[in-house]
Amino acid sequence: MTAPLTPPHQPPPHDSDGWPAPYPPLTESDGIPSAATELRQAAVVAAVSAVAGVGLGLLWLWLAPRVPLISDGKAVFLRHSEGESAIGADGTFVLLALGFGAVAAGLVFLLHRHGGPALVLALAGGGVLGSLLGWGVGTFLGPTHDVVAHAKAVGPSVVFDAPLKLEMWAGAMMAWPIAAMIVHLALTALFGPRDPEPDWPPTPPMSPTGSLPQD
Repeated sequence: MTAPLTPPHQPPPHDSDGWPAPYPPLTESDGIPSAATELRQAAVVAAVSAVAGVGLGLLWLWLAPRVPLISDGKAVFLRHSEGESAIGADGTFVLLALGFGAVAAGLVFLLHRHGGPALVLALAGGGVLGSLLGWGVGTFLGPTHDVVAHAKAVGPSVVFDAPLKLEMWAGAMMAWPIAAMIVHLALTALFGPRDPEPDWPPTPPMSPTGSLPQD
């Protein structure tokens, strides 16, 4: 009497010896950081991203187009009413923030290839902090916000620069974190570590009668 026919891709019923041994838990020696290590790495990423906001603010102050103002002694006017310098300041900040976010994501991926959700959240949170700091540095070091006092100081019919500001403030603050998360996700999908393939046992040979051999 022969045993029931079993599909060749499945081990015999009630035969636990045919299944591969479970994989041992991954440790830091395998390149996978522990939870504590990942939290420390995330804190460093957030802090460095926030400090990098100083560079964003200085570049924005240097590259952003200026809005020229002029006074007639009684009121302050735009020198060029059709000018697009105000929109240009927003665009410059957003482009710089996108670049900072992409670079931050690339560096984090290269240094912490096995990073988990904590690093991604740190990239996003650090990007928001860096954007806020960059905006603060640019507006603080730029032309004064007291336009009336500035107009009186330079005198009538003298052109001076308007304060540096963001018209689309909320959107500009999100450019850095969005770019960082998208770039990091793309790098992880393309070049991230892969899970090991399971080592399945060889298929038992079939007997000439089409049944599995008996022990």
